[in-house]
Amino acid sequence: MKIRGDIVRTYRDVHSWVGIIAGLFLFVAFYAGAITMFEQPLQEWASAANPPPVSTPFERLPALMEKLFAAHPEAARNYSITLPAATPGQGQLSWSIAKPGAHGHGPATQVSLNDQGDLVMVQDQPSGAARFVDVLHQQVGLPFPHTLSMFLMGTVALLYAVALVSGVIAFLPGLAKNLFAVSIGRNSKKMWLDMHNLLGVFSLPFHLIMALTSVVFAFHEPIFATQQWLLGGSSAHQHMQGGPRHGGGHGRGGVAHGGHGPAGMEHGGQAPVAVQPAGEHQGPSDHEPVTGHDGVALPQREGSPDPAQGNDQKNAAAPRTPLPPQQIVAALAAQAPGFVPDSLTYTQRPGAGVALNVAGHDPRYSMRGPVSGFAGVDPYTGKIISADYLPGHQGTGFSIITTFFALHFGSFGGVAVRWGYVVLGLGGAFLFYTGNRLWIASRQKQERKTGLVEETRGTRFLACLTSGCTLGCVAGISAIFCAVPFLPHGGTYPVVMGLYYAVFCLFVAAAFLLGSQRCDRILLVGAGVLTALVPVAASFGRQQGDWLSPVNQAVGLTSVLVGVFLLVCAFRKIRVSSQRRLSA
Repeated sequence: MKIRGDIVRTYRDVHSWVGIIAGLFLFVAFYAGAITMFEQPLQEWASAANPPPVSTPFERLPALMEKLFAAHPEAARNYSITLPAATPGQGQLSWSIAKPGAHGHGPATQVSLNDQGDLVMVQDQPSGAARFVDVLHQQVGLPFPHTLSMFLMGTVALLYAVALVSGVIAFLPGLAKNLFAVSIGRNSKKMWLDMHNLLGVFSLPFHLIMALTSVVFAFHEPIFATQQWLLGGSSAHQHMQGGPRHGGGHGRGGVAHGGHGPAGMEHGGQAPVAVQPAGEHQGPSDHEPVTGHDGVALPQREGSPDPAQGNDQKNAAAPRTPLPPQQIVAALAAQAPGFVPDSLTYTQRPGAGVALNVAGHDPRYSMRGPVSGFAGVDPYTGKIISADYLPGHQGTGFSIITTFFALHFGSFGGVAVRWGYVVLGLGGAFLFYTGNRLWIASRQKQERKTGLVEETRGTRFLACLTSGCTLGCVAGISAIFCAVPFLPHGGTYPVVMGLYYAVFCLFVAAAFLLGSQRCDRILLVGAGVLTALVPVAASFGRQQGDWLSPVNQAVGLTSVLVGVFLLVCAFRKIRVSSQRRLSA
């Protein structure tokens, strides 16, 4: 393909400078994002020493909730029932107090009944390691407030899109000639360029999806506000109370941390459900009883008004109580066969009745969250009242949106696709690293041509910053997982965050102290050793369960492979440096 040389040079310059600005942020986002593909298994691994939640049979849950609400009336405002796949017919009840002005909810309390029928409450203290890595991914490594970090992340994503387009245009003239021309030798600039081009071309669709969806995640609020201002009225998401909070995380049932979502979504993983005023029902559930597979109407909770009666009699009825969980599950099975509920989340707001959000999965369809779809359910009849995010029951518009989010999260195709996204994520991180190394090698070559013996201050600064930030990110995350087995409860979120940024800042400071010629070799060794030590630390720390389990094997094997790769790179740099000194 023929493109004028001046046009190619312009786009190459745009690609280089935009990549330099955004590359280090994107390295953190992609490296941490690759790890969050298995956030829930990592969460369970990190919290392995904590007492597991106690499951309660469905038939005992109403008595448990009655005792809990009598002893703690505030628990009725926000409580969840998790439905573990390992124990069908049982649920794990927990409740939490929402923090004013904060996204999501406060610490959860697990509730169960002992053999004597008394309440047993245990503060849930999961490890903050997996959640922190996910937030690190969302905020591209920035330790700022979430709203500011997301705005900056969106700006980086826009630069990312510009770099992709300009890079493709700059590479098109030499596509056929240079695509597979990968040379590994002493010409470091040629090697970095070949690797960068190869990774960039073959992962371009993946990167385009990441760039597009990340911009939407960051700027959904201004987009919807502009839509409301231009079109009038209220935007659709404003009618949805308790909407999915930032995408539902990468964990099962929408209760894990993190992820991303569209308008009205923050942390917590709640899906849009319409809140019904107390003592009043709207929509078809007022007139249509939910039926099972055999066509028999499912039972209604005692105290619920008869749907066949008039509105006056309905409004005069006593306040209703939600259906028992087993009836909710049965109603969902009748209306959405194949959808497997993972959690039921009940929320009550002042002046409104109970809202019920059900998070679950259906392997036949793409899901709105990383591993979850969502349904808004009438808690008094079991009728589905919001299917916008329910797999297999969405309209065309929402199905298209869900497809984009599934492409971002890798929530399709099972474990094989998730491992593919891990490889693409790590490859993307390496792509941004090679981009910076290319710029540095090019600048060093230009400076040597002008007769300079030492690097200029700008080149040295970027070389040290690249090594410190990238290897500091790798070492910081590895340090977290090395420390998890020795920290109480696997490490609280503040402790984990402090550990990461301490290691990160240490590596950045060391890079500048050592200088650009030595920092790569030493920091690669440090990051490689820390990463390879993750399975060793777990085996000598607190009990992490059976090391033959798939999760433990995956954590150990991946850590060793990445650690060995970093050490091989370090020893190669040491050997090349020694040969240069001998030849001089």
